[in-house]
Amino acid sequence: MGKTLSILTKNFKNINVDTIDDYLAAGGYEGLRKVLSLTPAEVIEVIKASGLRGRGGAAFPTGKKWEQAARVKEDSYILCNADEGEPGTFKDRYFLEFDPYRIFEGMTIAAYTVGGREGFIYIREEYRRQREIVLKALEAARAAGFLGKNILGSDLSFDIKVVSGAGAFVCGETTALIQSMEGGSGRPKIKFQRTAVSGLFGRPTLANNVESYCVVPILFTKDAPVYLSQGTEKSKGSKVISLCGNVERPGVYEVPFGITLREIIYEIGGGIKNGREFKFAQIGGASGPIVSKSLLDLPYTYEDFGKKGYSLGTGAILVADDTNSVAEFMVTIQEFFVHESCGKCTPCREGNRQLLKLAHKIADKKATVEDFLTVKRIANVMNKCSFCGLGTAAPTAMVSAIQHFYDMYN
Repeated sequence: MGKTLSILTKNFKNINVDTIDDYLAAGGYEGLRKVLSLTPAEVIEVIKASGLRGRGGAAFPTGKKWEQAARVKEDSYILCNADEGEPGTFKDRYFLEFDPYRIFEGMTIAAYTVGGREGFIYIREEYRRQREIVLKALEAARAAGFLGKNILGSDLSFDIKVVSGAGAFVCGETTALIQSMEGGSGRPKIKFQRTAVSGLFGRPTLANNVESYCVVPILFTKDAPVYLSQGTEKSKGSKVISLCGNVERPGVYEVPFGITLREIIYEIGGGIKNGREFKFAQIGGASGPIVSKSLLDLPYTYEDFGKKGYSLGTGAILVADDTNSVAEFMVTIQEFFVHESCGKCTPCREGNRQLLKLAHKIADKKATVEDFLTVKRIANVMNKCSFCGLGTAAPTAMVSAIQHFYDMYN
């Protein structure tokens, strides 16, 4: 598996997280020490120069997000979105379980950079074991002086709390997550102001994904040149992926941007299980596109997937062999979205219900040409009119499946 990297993931299963000692011995908190010798503006410039994008799915430039948050005069809440509810995605669980101190370090750097005294890690309700690991690690970090008042003898005072929701998939969306944290129902809301200006409890809030925070410390250590030498000009560094489905070696892997899907599936994943033929793959979780073998040599980068109208999403790659039905898989996906839609907005609530009906017609081989056109029309409305990313992305799988497998349906 020479295509895999061990930079961001070097601590996975290699350190004892019950104490902070192993993390420190592995170079932990070197990034924070360097950051404290810089001005917040200098920190932001380093992050911007790195080209780091959000790793949770939206891929928004991290440096730009932090720069916007730093302009706000009030203290910001530092929020880590660990509500990893996307089917087929489990790489954040590895960070929570095997490298929690890296998350804390990234959040502490954020607090110094944008001005924050309180942080929150929102962990999905099902991750009970990981929650306990994180809570114990927080105690160790406080005892060692890496959280609390005057961190490392500086003027920075910052601490982190853990919050869990009720397990709703939609709470992965920032505004729904914030609603849940405030004690309300986890439903998204239209943002009249950026979260950086008015987020949790109406206060400025900087929200990033687990992996995004974990990359930041590396940018201020001796590993930075090695990390940034990976990838492509527009997609620098690496991506941690969750590889699952009908492959010989499913698991969490760190791969350089620019690697192809074929290399991921056949060299890293060991090929299709039991010697079967590749049928399709879903990229980025349930809300990601379905791709056929015609895209196996597509480079795994933001720009190459963007040209196809797709995103890398959460880093999930689900592989299906030739025993699987694309149409039946679409039924499963739409059942998931009907169940997980919060129901607040009509385009998402009703759109997903109608798409499920059409998915059943396609699976039962009763669909007409007009039905396929109706799928596209509904998807267009959902994409343009839904309140949040769940509604806009929900039709992606079905639309892309029709695009790549229409001849088979026909």
